[in-house]
Amino acid sequence: MNVQPVQDLPEFATWLNAPPTTLAELQGRPVVLAFVNAASVWCAQRLAELAQWQSRNPGKLQLLVLQVPRFDGERDPAQSLKLLRRQGLNAPALLDAEWDGWRRFGVTAWPTLVLLDAQGRERERLVGLGGELERALTALCEGSSRPSDEDLHGARELSPEPRLALRFPTGLAVTTERLYIADTGHHRVLECSHGGRVLRQFGMGTADFMDGGQAEAAFHHPQGLALEREWLYVADTGNHALRRIHLLSGQVDTLCGTGRPGEPIEGPVADPRRTALNHPQGLAVADNQIHIAMAGDNRIWSYHLGQRSLQWRAGSGAIDARDGSGHLAAFAQPCSVAAVQQVLYVCDALGSSIRALQLRGDLVQTLVGQGLWTFGEQDGPRASALLQYPQAIALSPDAPLLWIADAGNGRLRTLRLGGGELSTLELPRRLHGPAGLALGGGAVWIAETDAHAVLRFDPVSGVLSDVPINE
Repeated sequence: MNVQPVQDLPEFATWLNAPPTTLAELQGRPVVLAFVNAASVWCAQRLAELAQWQSRNPGKLQLLVLQVPRFDGERDPAQSLKLLRRQGLNAPALLDAEWDGWRRFGVTAWPTLVLLDAQGRERERLVGLGGELERALTALCEGSSRPSDEDLHGARELSPEPRLALRFPTGLAVTTERLYIADTGHHRVLECSHGGRVLRQFGMGTADFMDGGQAEAAFHHPQGLALEREWLYVADTGNHALRRIHLLSGQVDTLCGTGRPGEPIEGPVADPRRTALNHPQGLAVADNQIHIAMAGDNRIWSYHLGQRSLQWRAGSGAIDARDGSGHLAAFAQPCSVAAVQQVLYVCDALGSSIRALQLRGDLVQTLVGQGLWTFGEQDGPRASALLQYPQAIALSPDAPLLWIADAGNGRLRTLRLGGGELSTLELPRRLHGPAGLALGGGAVWIAETDAHAVLRFDPVSGVLSDVPINE
């Protein structure tokens, strides 16, 4: 076993949700330093695995999360903390805004776990996903003293999120009379009037994976929604599953997904619960198919409703911004899709780009975006316009206009299709982490995710108003 002496935490890091401490003060109990980027679904998956291990082994180790920003917006402590809390994080976290800790510990990739023993010495590090996490953590804690009552209860978070009707809502869908909300942080889907009155709740509100009636079913961090006649399709992201709600009966069932991330396989889905998906996040329905933005494997998939089969449409699986045909193209955490006239528009989060996939031939082209590490908020022609970590798109039903929730910039933007320019809507204020959009009823509906709210924007009058969610 190679035991290495270790550095201490960076002195100038900003503690986000806990009082400052040092590694020297934490000696006596094993420590895991998790170097993550809060915008990454792979980091979210690693943090979820750590949380699951800690729930089975309470108090045995101390987890410290070092958030290392990829985007300029993440250098804002409030924005970084919101991104981490969207994932359910409650462990102490600090913002390594200048990458001091990253360099000090010689980290080379997100996510990286640095495992320190009770004497503060480095025992091991796990880079990326995979690896023997269970074995490594169990070995780290062997011989450690029994956790105290204080360790078992854990540290209390500073300035916790407020208790509101919604918690980090994302996906939206709308009809002439109804508004559907993926209340992601409460693990449920709501059916509301346009005025915000809750009419029905689908899911018990606890993170689980169960089919059944609206009161017995359970979701885990549901995100993207798509409506087709009497069906509401749900990207049940935390369960890595594609679910659907029959709006006439309220029944929830699973089209595919095992509850754990895995490698999707093309072909007929004989057993829905044995067919793996990997962080499905955005959905669009067209031509009897559900098109899926699969954030976890950087690909676009389609589920054929009639044939009950999966098809890998585009994306090599590599994190990249590469145009081309089908599997030769590459995406970087696609998170939202919208379909019209045999074209699937894709919101590519880490690429800060909008892509177009021709459904006949599967050719991928970039409409806006200058590369993986180029982002900003510049309007204008496509060749020079910039986005920052966009999270949702929606198509206008009566104009060749694509609406974009530009989360990293806190802006609502539009791209005129057919060669038009990228523009920013003049709103009364910046938006707080918008991650969901829907168009209908003469309005643009916005999930203002970090503010736990839904907004209604009237494009004719320019009025932006809150939708008060009343249960």
